[in-house]
Amino acid sequence: MKSEALPVVTQTQTLKRWLPLAVLASLIGAAYAAGLHKYLTLGAIVEHREALQTFVDQHLVLALLAYAAIYIAVVALSLPAASILTIVGGFVFGWLLSAPVTVVAATIGAVIVYQVVKTSLGAAIAERAGPFVTKLSTGFAKDAFNYLLFLRLVPAFPFFVVNAVAGVCRVELRTFTIATLIGIIPGTFAFSWLGRGLDSLVRSQKLAHESCVAAQGLANCPFELSVSALVTKELLIAFAILGLVSLIPVLLKRWKRVNP
Repeated sequence: MKSEALPVVTQTQTLKRWLPLAVLASLIGAAYAAGLHKYLTLGAIVEHREALQTFVDQHLVLALLAYAAIYIAVVALSLPAASILTIVGGFVFGWLLSAPVTVVAATIGAVIVYQVVKTSLGAAIAERAGPFVTKLSTGFAKDAFNYLLFLRLVPAFPFFVVNAVAGVCRVELRTFTIATLIGIIPGTFAFSWLGRGLDSLVRSQKLAHESCVAAQGLANCPFELSVSALVTKELLIAFAILGLVSLIPVLLKRWKRVNP
């Protein structure tokens, strides 16, 4: 009787392990196949900004809930639109209102990816880990909070990659959640604040587009809006400094080990 029950248990455990990853991968594939990422561009959203603003004015709470749900889905499905949504949230709701909602939604989406990767890939890698992988995971886990804080504070590291790496290294959920929540606050408030300048960006880009059309014709002058026009060198330097500050505790620990 025991020998017959073993395969069933093994299959159930395998299903529980890989089903979340399979579902997430399927949803990501479906989202890209449906072209959802094309609708989450700055130009597409700005094109409908009057309708969005009207809806927000009439149904503020519902609009915030819808924004949070969309943000969670974007992060969980790893669609390249989180920064754009953060800016648009600041533009539509005001940065002081949208930023806290964005922080919570982004953290929830990150936890979903982290948990899926940890359950599936993390468990499989841990079972088959060689010396290098084991050492990497152990080293990362020792200062997981500060390393994660650094990775979150510096926007040069892709959000999805950080979620996945933390899951593979099997970082504790509490550590991952708190480091993510705290680490994304400066960037979220900064990008939400940038949303204030979206109207001026639209106006300047439209004037440039009209001038181009007058000189070269419509076919040679596509109208595009770029987030990079809102991001300044000073803002990026500030993020880099914040990232370096977050590494100070790690460096101090290593210095104390070398100089007891």
